[in-house]
Amino acid sequence: MNIVVIYVKLFKRKPEKIYKWEAMQEDIEVGNQNYPMVLVQIPMYNEREVFQLSIGAACRLTWPLDRVIIQVLDDSTDPTIMEMVSVECAKWASKGINIKCERRDNRNGYKAGALKQGMRHSYVKQCNYIAIFDADFQPEPDYLHRTVPFLIHNPELALVQARWKFVNANKCLMTRMQEMSLNYHFMAEQESGSTRHAFFGFNAALTSRASAPLPSFIDSASLFFPRRVGTAGVWRLAGMEEAGGWKDRTTVEDMDLAVRVGLHGWKFVFVNDIEVKSELPSQFKAFRFQQHRWSCGPANLFRKMTMEIIHNKRVMIWKKLYVIYSFFFLRKILVHFFTFFFYCIILPTSVFFYEVNIPTWSTIYVPFMITFFTAIATPRSFYLVFFWVLFENVMAMHRTKGTFIGLLEGGRVNEWVVTEKLGDALQTKLLSQVKKPRNGILQRLNLKEMMVGIYILCCACYDFAFGSSLLYIYLFMQALAFIICGVGFVGT
Repeated sequence: MNIVVIYVKLFKRKPEKIYKWEAMQEDIEVGNQNYPMVLVQIPMYNEREVFQLSIGAACRLTWPLDRVIIQVLDDSTDPTIMEMVSVECAKWASKGINIKCERRDNRNGYKAGALKQGMRHSYVKQCNYIAIFDADFQPEPDYLHRTVPFLIHNPELALVQARWKFVNANKCLMTRMQEMSLNYHFMAEQESGSTRHAFFGFNAALTSRASAPLPSFIDSASLFFPRRVGTAGVWRLAGMEEAGGWKDRTTVEDMDLAVRVGLHGWKFVFVNDIEVKSELPSQFKAFRFQQHRWSCGPANLFRKMTMEIIHNKRVMIWKKLYVIYSFFFLRKILVHFFTFFFYCIILPTSVFFYEVNIPTWSTIYVPFMITFFTAIATPRSFYLVFFWVLFENVMAMHRTKGTFIGLLEGGRVNEWVVTEKLGDALQTKLLSQVKKPRNGILQRLNLKEMMVGIYILCCACYDFAFGSSLLYIYLFMQALAFIICGVGFVGT
């Protein structure tokens, strides 16, 4: 993935050069009719701190007013917030914005259920494309002008995905470390996947005319599924409908839709230069809930889609193997298990068994290379890389637990706790000041982290007293990271 990113940077292989892209131009004879109808969906649930920001940003999109519909899917249960959202929508409607505030009488299916219900309104049939923004996302005014032309001029594309930009990355150490992980995800995984997909797809098209198609195992690399497509992307309605639309069978409805659309032969493009402002969870418990959803959902989707992928007749066997093994099993399951059990269980426990010899390449060299390539995606935070490693190992415990629940369909498999957002209120001053919760030490205490931290601390002490290696240095620091998270002294 890093090699592909380097290739993109050196040869400036931007999506505008790979795919056809032309700026929208007004036609004097037909007016705005050459602009396609776009539906902008904003799902939200009790978003007191950010609803004004997201609705305002969507209503400021510089697209002809008669060619865009803003749809606020409000699942709020707080009457006060519901009234505030209604007032905000009415304010923008009075300015000539075509905005709809849609509500359900239940929360079945959570976000996926709201999106699915929103698609059933009659006015949606007028639209060709659908842009989706979560309640804390704020697109730039020219967002539609930069994304929609990809879909207009490239009929094989089903989705244009933009990059997330984090407005509160400097809030605390925890948000800085989240930024490192997500920057690498977008730079390496999303951009390289999109580039490889376009590259192999383009070459396959050329060689097919010469009756010399690429080998199927190479063509399988062109199958690209973006992992974070729930927001800040523009979908082609025809592609969504062909794949069956939104489904609420897991908590990762975006990944579910992307896989199904991809298996129907549609392509995706990731545009790194288009950034959409968003917010990172700055509270540790909120981040834990988010990571549970992001790990449990894919594992559960893997369980439910494996046979569907195997029986799919639209793609070749190599692509099926790629989706099942590389996309799901390796990246969504195995990586979490390995990170937690190897670095937090096996490695500490090995100090009690002198006959166990864990090779240096597995404990130092390979992890160093992986960490280095991840850290270079966020150069300004390179000096925090060691803290990032320790924190990622702590979070691997929650991701492993979520993965187990998803695979076994445990009791929390479909649990959806909305990630609490503060709206960057202290900086923007657009909203009322956010009061700090008065939580005591017992409310902040996280027993799972404390238990693992104490165990690793015992291993470190034993290795310091009786061992012959310097492993105890790492173990002491990893134990400290678990204990700090255990007492809640992380985040805001």
